[in-house]
Amino acid sequence: MINKIYQKYTLIFSLLILTASCTKLDLVPTDTISPDKAFRNISDINLGLLGGYALVDGSTMNVVATVSDEATYPTENTVGNSDAFRWIYTAANGSVTSNYASYYTAIDRVNRTLAGLDALKLTGADAATGARYRGELLALRAYFHFELLRNYASSYQPGALGVKYMKVSAIIYPARDNFETVVANAKADLVAAKPLIPTTFTDKTRITKAAVSAIQARLALYEKNWGEAITYANEAIAAYPLATKAQFPGIWTDANDNEVIWKAKRVGTTDSRMGDFFFRQTGGIVLYAPAFKLINTFDKVNDLRYPAYIKFDATRTGTKSQYLVNKYIGGTSTAPGLTDIKLFRTGEMYLIKAEAEAESTGDAAGDLNALRAARINGYTNATFADKATLITAILDERYKELAFEGHRFFDLKRRNLSVERLAADAVNASGAVMLPVTQAQYALPLPALEISVNKNAVQNPGY
Repeated sequence: MINKIYQKYTLIFSLLILTASCTKLDLVPTDTISPDKAFRNISDINLGLLGGYALVDGSTMNVVATVSDEATYPTENTVGNSDAFRWIYTAANGSVTSNYASYYTAIDRVNRTLAGLDALKLTGADAATGARYRGELLALRAYFHFELLRNYASSYQPGALGVKYMKVSAIIYPARDNFETVVANAKADLVAAKPLIPTTFTDKTRITKAAVSAIQARLALYEKNWGEAITYANEAIAAYPLATKAQFPGIWTDANDNEVIWKAKRVGTTDSRMGDFFFRQTGGIVLYAPAFKLINTFDKVNDLRYPAYIKFDATRTGTKSQYLVNKYIGGTSTAPGLTDIKLFRTGEMYLIKAEAEAESTGDAAGDLNALRAARINGYTNATFADKATLITAILDERYKELAFEGHRFFDLKRRNLSVERLAADAVNASGAVMLPVTQAQYALPLPALEISVNKNAVQNPGY
C-alpha cells in the first residue's frame, strides 16, 4: 500500500512539473472509502450486509470437534494439523486463533455498513428495507461478538476476560471487555434488532426474527439467565417446530430444512466443504473421525441421528478409519460435503429450554423426553432422580444431538468440566486423554499478533 501511494504521488508530482501548472491540487490521501461514497443507495447497503454474512462459516465447528471429545485422530491422517487435538496449541497456532481475525473483520464490515446506512436518507419502500437491513446488521454484530466470546473468553462468568465489543470501525488499541460487558452489549444489539425485522421475512440464509430469538436463547444460556433462555427458546420453537422422524435425515443432505432456524448457504462445487474437514482430502484421507466415545452413546438401531451423523465403511481396511463423519457429506456426487451449515436448529432450542428449566422451574424432563421421542424409534419417557442426574442427561443429549455443530467444548467449559477422552480415541494424541480445567489450553488463546501489536491486549492465563 505504501509503495502504491508513493508511485501515485511521484506520477502527480511529475505531471505538475511537466505542465508547469500553478493550479493548486487538493489531495486527501486515504486508504479507506468514506461511507457516503461506498454506500450510495439501498443496494449498496445490501452488498455491505452480504459482506458480513460471507464470514459466517463452520470454522468454529471444526475447532470444537478437534479440541473436545467429539473426534479422534486416525492413523491415516499424516497431513492434518494435530496441535489442537493434542492440546499443545499456543498463541502462534492458527488452528485455534484464526477465527479471531475473521470475526473482527466481519464486525468491521458490519460497522462500516451501519455507518453508511446512517448517512442515507431513505424514503418509502427503501426506508422499510433499510430498517430490516439495520436489524440484520445489529444481530450479526451481536452474533460475531458472541462467537468471539465463546471462543476466547477466559471463562464464562462475570469478571472474566472477554473480548472488545466494537460498535464503530476505528484504528485503536482496545483493552478486553469483561464477559458481562460483552453479553450486555450483545443483548442490547439483539433487542434493538428484533422489532426491525418483520415476521414475514423468512429467508433462512439471513437473520430472521426467529433467528434473533435463537441467538438470544443461546446467549442467555451462557449468561445463566434461565428465565430469558426459556422465553427465547419458546419463541424459536413456536416459529419452527421439530422435524418429524421422516424429515430429520433429509436435513443433513439438504433435502429439506425443517427445524433449521438459520443456515449458511453453500453453493457451487468447492465452497467451504464442511465434509472435507472430517471426511476426505486428496486421496480420500480421513483427517478426523467420530470419537468412539461419541459412537458408543447412540442406540445404533433406533436412534435416527446415528446413521445421519456417522457412517461405517467396512471396505476401509488397514490403518484407515472405518468410522466417518456423515453429517456434512451431503446428498450429491458432484459436490460431496457441500451442505448448508446449520447454525441454529430447533433441537438445540429444546435442550436450551430443558437445561434452563432444570436450573429453575419447569418441565425439563418433558422437553428432554420430547426431543428424544422425535429422534428415537420406540422411545419410552425417562424419569430422573434429582437435578444433578437430569442436568447430566441433558448434557449427554447435547453431546449426541449437536455433535459436530460447534458446542461440545463450550458446553464442558460452561459447566467447568474437564475434557475426557477414551484411551482408544487418544491413541495418536501423545497421551492427550484429559484436559483439566486448570490447564491453559482449557481456554483458547488470543493470536500472538494481537498481543504483540495491541499494547492494551491481555492474553488468557497460562500462555
